[in-house]
Amino acid sequence: MNILFLSRWYPFPPNNGSKLRVFHLLRALAAKHSITLLSFREQQEVVDTDAPEIRSLCHEIHTVPWPQFNPTSGTSIAGLFNPKPRSVLDSHSPEMANKIQQLIAENQFDVIIASQVGTAGYGRYFQNIPALFEEIEMGIYHEQLAQAESFKSKLRYRMTLAKQTNYLRDLLQYFDTCTVVSEPEQDLVKTAVPGYQNVEIIPNCMNLADYDQVRVPKRPNSLIFTGSFTYHVNHQAMEWYVGEVNALVQAQIPDVQLSITGDHANSPLPPANNVTLTGFVDDIRSWIASSCVSLAPIFMGGGTRLKILEAMALRTPVVATSKGAEGLEVEHSKHLLLADTPQAFADAVVSLLCDPALYQQIAENGYQLIAEKYDWPSVTPHFLNLVQRTAEARKV
Repeated sequence: MNILFLSRWYPFPPNNGSKLRVFHLLRALAAKHSITLLSFREQQEVVDTDAPEIRSLCHEIHTVPWPQFNPTSGTSIAGLFNPKPRSVLDSHSPEMANKIQQLIAENQFDVIIASQVGTAGYGRYFQNIPALFEEIEMGIYHEQLAQAESFKSKLRYRMTLAKQTNYLRDLLQYFDTCTVVSEPEQDLVKTAVPGYQNVEIIPNCMNLADYDQVRVPKRPNSLIFTGSFTYHVNHQAMEWYVGEVNALVQAQIPDVQLSITGDHANSPLPPANNVTLTGFVDDIRSWIASSCVSLAPIFMGGGTRLKILEAMALRTPVVATSKGAEGLEVEHSKHLLLADTPQAFADAVVSLLCDPALYQQIAENGYQLIAEKYDWPSVTPHFLNLVQRTAEARKV
């Protein structure tokens, strides 16, 4: 088939969860189909459209700049009284809309795949071509409302959730099928749009073969957190860990070291010893593999955490909150350790660093879980079948 794939993130290098997912889906599709990739890029981002890793997957590659949401713009302020989310109104890209229409005029596409809400919002330009909305995420809006403390915050997030729910209902009229990464997300979509049935689970996965080749020695008493602070959920996670947990771990293991990778967006953390902000690193796999424990103290958001899957694929044991592990078929004390309070989280980290038998058990069980349930080659046949069904959905 001839496929137009729209991506919110330029998927190379695949250095965050969203990019990784798109990259692996493109790789699966490219084995059987011809792909035209149209992707947003960050305003100051310089993308390499000629990199062989991405060029080999796509017949054509086009990019347009992502119009960053400005909550103080005139459009955004006026959006307070609009039924659509303010971020949607303010970040609409005429350039993306025009490019979609141009590519459709120049090609005969069998199906369009729109990855995430940032590209699904252009569904009205698809000219009745069968379409798949890839990776709907509603959980974060429910979490914001659930965690709101003041009356003003509750009112604000209730309005946000209502707008996002109405917007999703509007968008799905352009899509024959859609995907989510977990069963909780599937339930949220079906609740938001009761008459819409074609909601399929395509979990976040790893390509285990890409990780089996990584062999590096462990750095003693080393911890790692992977995730850009441009996603506020990651910043919140490290604010909590550094401020509430780190000192409890150091009280038992004074030389413990924490590395935090990714863009830190000038977001401050509480003062702490033995914490290093590495910024972007060239090979995140080696960093994770050389660390003794990977942290996922997540308290907000939907979907599933690729940072957990990556660590398991590299046999680096994980300590996560219950929220962080949500949507994954994991068992506490078998595949990872779960803890939701500062003391319990600190104790879990210390137990892994001090108990070699527990460490080895968690590391091996986590790896086996990836091999059995979260390896892309075992999941992509379902995705490819869904794309085929989507392309045929409107045929009489």
